[in-house]
Amino acid sequence: MKCPGQDSRFWKPEDVFEIQCLKCGWTLEFFKDDVKRKCRCGEEIVNPRLDFGCAQWCEYGEQCIGVIPQELEDLKKELQKNRFKEKFSQAMKRYFDKDVQRIHHAQKVARFAEEMVKGEGGNPLVVLGSAYLHDVGVYEAEKKHGSPSPEFQEKEGPPIAKDVLKRIGLKNEVIDEICDIIGHHHHPREEETLNFQLLYESEWLAKIDENGFSRDRKKLELLVAKEFQTATGRRLAQDLYLNPAAKH
Repeated sequence: MKCPGQDSRFWKPEDVFEIQCLKCGWTLEFFKDDVKRKCRCGEEIVNPRLDFGCAQWCEYGEQCIGVIPQELEDLKKELQKNRFKEKFSQAMKRYFDKDVQRIHHAQKVARFAEEMVKGEGGNPLVVLGSAYLHDVGVYEAEKKHGSPSPEFQEKEGPPIAKDVLKRIGLKNEVIDEICDIIGHHHHPREEETLNFQLLYESEWLAKIDENGFSRDRKKLELLVAKEFQTATGRRLAQDLYLNPAAKH
């Protein structure tokens, strides 16, 4: 008997669906286990609903469907990242509710964090999770200590983040690293992890604009030289704030 996870006899009607090519408008039919298909115009379209079924966790997965090619493994990781990214974003919005300013700040930090991961590597789940949730201690800090100062945010943030991340379904080691970053995200240690540095620089990229640091070029140059250690962070700071006209 063929594995039910891959046997089309056990599929539901929605497991076969149509997608429109964004380039030419042609409609292509996808099965849920198609990785990608080529349109008649030559455009390759990746399956946005790709389902690995039980093959992604079953110890006999490779015997069932064969060795998963590296391209498929990379796509699986990207899909996993995007699913968790959406969960991080939703959790952050629920926490801040109608606080538009803090929602926009978290979204901006997360966008920079994604660019940083693309340029430097690191664990995207850790970096994006800490980017979306780095300020979740602010309300508890105000309530308990009467101040949203960085020290109080760092103290109150990790327990809140841990509860959120457990409900999202991350592994314990990922949760622990995100909470550790949130617990000192304004205060780098003498030796830091790459994941922390990517979040740290991403927040600075957001704060430079939000807090008006770009108005004083000399101070900004000193800030970038002191706080930015990665090539991607320095490049973004240069392109966005120190020499934006050079991009055009």
